[in-house]
Amino acid sequence: MKEWQEAGLVLSVCPYGEGSILVHLFTEEHGVVHGIVRGGGARRNAATWQVGNLVMVQWKARLTGQLGSVAGELVQSVAARCLDYPVALSMLSSACAVADGALPQDEAHPEVFMRLVRLLTLIGVAPEPPPMAAYLRWEACLLSALGYGLDLRVCAVTGTREGLEYVSPKTGRAVSVEGAGEWRDRLLPLPSLFLDEDLEGARDEWCAGIDLTGYFLERWVFGVRHKGMPLARGYLRERLSVPLGSTEDDAE
Repeated sequence: MKEWQEAGLVLSVCPYGEGSILVHLFTEEHGVVHGIVRGGGARRNAATWQVGNLVMVQWKARLTGQLGSVAGELVQSVAARCLDYPVALSMLSSACAVADGALPQDEAHPEVFMRLVRLLTLIGVAPEPPPMAAYLRWEACLLSALGYGLDLRVCAVTGTREGLEYVSPKTGRAVSVEGAGEWRDRLLPLPSLFLDEDLEGARDEWCAGIDLTGYFLERWVFGVRHKGMPLARGYLRERLSVPLGSTEDDAE
């Protein structure tokens, strides 16, 4: 019998049989794991197994590699705090969907896990204005953990640390204004929030940032596995194209 107990984030939930659910969880020591929650579909358990929640998980299986049986107790609820904040709720859904689709099963990524816990906690505590800079830095961290990190230290052409405003779509390396030259139209914009963690950025920088990390996630992570980008991430990108406080944003 294989058994362990650990805090885990709920990444996805779907019905499984009669009254049970299949959950995908992300833990610090075991990475992404799958398991069946017997009776998890009951109304009394619905609040626990919500995407984005932090749950103290008990996981059991008879054999290694077998689909485990899961029980859990709620530690922190995030989604319930974001119901009145469409962008924050979209951020939560997108982050969990990206982690679920990008991370290999049963492979620990402790830094990605801890940063995701901090991001979701921040979303729950301060959903407005949405902490998009933290979200985008988390996606950059995820890329790095999977071996596809962006190199934003110096210009790939001149070696300078000044004037970094672009990223090469081929190498993921930063390029300065001087180094870009006549090729700048073929490069990806680099929002300054990736270079300075004290910056929160504005809506146009968030859009550029999510396009930047999305390009490399699609090319290097989801594309090589012949998988499409998560729909939840596409919905987040659409929300970012709507100005904060607009009628459409408020209506949703």
